[in-house]
Amino acid sequence: MRDFDLKKEYSSIISNSNIINLISKIHEYKGKQSYLLNSKKDTLETLLKVAKIQSTSSSNKIEGIYTTDKRINEIVSQKLEPKNRNEEEIAGYRDVLSLIHENYNYIDVNQNTILQLHRDLYKYTGHSYGGKFKNSQNYIEEINELGEKKVRFTPLSPVETPIAVENLCKNYNEIVNDESCDLLVLIPIFILDFVSIHPFNDGNGRISRLLTLLLLYKADYMVGKYISIEKIIEETKDSYYSALEKSSISWHNSQNDYSYFVEYYLGIILSAYKEFDSRINLASKKRITSYNKIISIFKENFIPIDKAFIINKCPDISETTIERILNKLLKENKINKISGGRYTKYKWNR
Repeated sequence: MRDFDLKKEYSSIISNSNIINLISKIHEYKGKQSYLLNSKKDTLETLLKVAKIQSTSSSNKIEGIYTTDKRINEIVSQKLEPKNRNEEEIAGYRDVLSLIHENYNYIDVNQNTILQLHRDLYKYTGHSYGGKFKNSQNYIEEINELGEKKVRFTPLSPVETPIAVENLCKNYNEIVNDESCDLLVLIPIFILDFVSIHPFNDGNGRISRLLTLLLLYKADYMVGKYISIEKIIEETKDSYYSALEKSSISWHNSQNDYSYFVEYYLGIILSAYKEFDSRINLASKKRITSYNKIISIFKENFIPIDKAFIINKCPDISETTIERILNKLLKENKINKISGGRYTKYKWNR
């Protein structure tokens, strides 16, 4: 049985200069958090709605679970019922995400909680394995260009899984209670161990991302409510899998190096805080018109951008208004259209 000594793993990487630098930068942004949460409530409400949609969509896309953007928006807004397996799983993620957003302070980190979150993830599907640990050996595989599968990592066996999850949660809570470690580092260590246990037949990745948000919120890092951490992971998926693979080498005999995965996760959190700060600042410039906001976005980006990028940056501006401003900028010859149709992009005419 694999032992769990998170404090030992923490001690082995906390002197890493890259990790120290990332922690310092995140703490700087977190210092502004209380002010922003108390003074920008209208903007936060808009960011929260956008982040819920993006988080639900991206976390499922990572696992190959899709539907249209229109239906994602309507499912997250609870305006329609899911119509197929993919949408049932998307609706389940929506509900678990909302539960964590609204009740994180009252949710304990233990085996029962993890099982309940997994049960709720599958509550619309009718699958019997929802809320139950795996009953057969699973594998973490990769597929090459030829479509051939290769086993990259073999998780713990079904017999070992329940006690491993229990021990992992117990060890984590002990360290949280004695306040001996910076939770920013401890959380990704916990998540790597959880993913390496791979406790379920299906849904391990999505539950790991939901647990990430739960642990961050309980540690008072609230950025994931307003900026989708899942979306940033989706956009850096190759780096995520690379860090996971490097940090899982020799995991079974406790000789693995957690620093790769911790650095990746801290980088994701820092990116979210930077984006949060940027959007709050942009929304705070009330005297700046929507037209000038969009011009600023073009001037700040040297690569072509599409309408979705602008919607993401300016959740307070309606899609109709953005389309009108893009047409106006084209007529004024201030931007160039790079391509047409569904994947149209635009670039500032420098």
